[in-house]
Amino acid sequence: MADFNASSGLSTIFYLTGIPGYEEAHHWISIPFCILYLIGILGNCIILHIVRTDPSLHEPMYYFLAMLSLSDMGMSLPTLVSLFRLLWSISREIEFNTCVIQMFLIHTFSFTESAVLLAMAFDRYIAICNPLRYSTILTPQRIAKIGAAAFLRSSLFITPLMIRLAYFPFCQSHVLSHSYCLHQDIIRLACADTKFNVIYGLVLIAILWGFDSLGILVSYIFIVRSVLRIASQKERLKALNTCASHICAVLILYVPMIGLSLVHRFSKHASPLVHVFMAHIYLLVPPVLNPIIYSVKTKQIRMGIIRLFVPKRIHSTWG
Repeated sequence: MADFNASSGLSTIFYLTGIPGYEEAHHWISIPFCILYLIGILGNCIILHIVRTDPSLHEPMYYFLAMLSLSDMGMSLPTLVSLFRLLWSISREIEFNTCVIQMFLIHTFSFTESAVLLAMAFDRYIAICNPLRYSTILTPQRIAKIGAAAFLRSSLFITPLMIRLAYFPFCQSHVLSHSYCLHQDIIRLACADTKFNVIYGLVLIAILWGFDSLGILVSYIFIVRSVLRIASQKERLKALNTCASHICAVLILYVPMIGLSLVHRFSKHASPLVHVFMAHIYLLVPPVLNPIIYSVKTKQIRMGIIRLFVPKRIHSTWG
């Protein structure tokens, strides 16, 4: 029976949902989505290119920023094909295998991004509270290990949920709530005992997000204590300003993430538009806003963008 259920699950076709009530306008709705995806992809690729090619940015803060950009794209790009196939009326269908891969990437990179934000908080803590040891603590080798650990932690913890899905029969409606696959959305369609997935998923969120958010909070408590000891108000503001971009990145990841989880857990009878709205904010806001925030707030990134797009002769004239 287990083998039958597994093979049945692997051959299952699910049907994605676009914007309920606005199906006739899907072609027009695809335009703003296309713009948002282009902004997110272009912005993060520019960040990665600048960090890679500019030797002055080969520092811990910018390595972590590159990791953040990779995590942002890892979250949003897996949904690109399924979303536009749906909005352009090509197909609503998505196979089970494709759905699982999409879920794995979305959830893995969302947890990875949370871990990267924790690492960035630690980076700011070292830079402000222990600047003399900054370069010796955060060496390139150690940063690479942190990035690898963040990804491995997320992927290993999410794998049991994905494996267990293969053994669920889906005898109810195969219509999903969104234009892509989410674990909390697909398990409600299973005709089986999903307690393990529900409890494990909640525990996973509580442990990983809880650990990361607590670490970020503790880092900022020490940062604020250290900043308050600085006599000059100008120096205090300068120190806190280096944290502004990171605080914004934390908020634009955690607020939509928590909001989407709450909607799925406690607002099952809410309008479908609420679910759709929260789901797309969760995936599109971080990759779109993070490059913009860091470009505006970080002088080195801003200057790198200017050097990239402004001809060298004009740039040397300005200099």
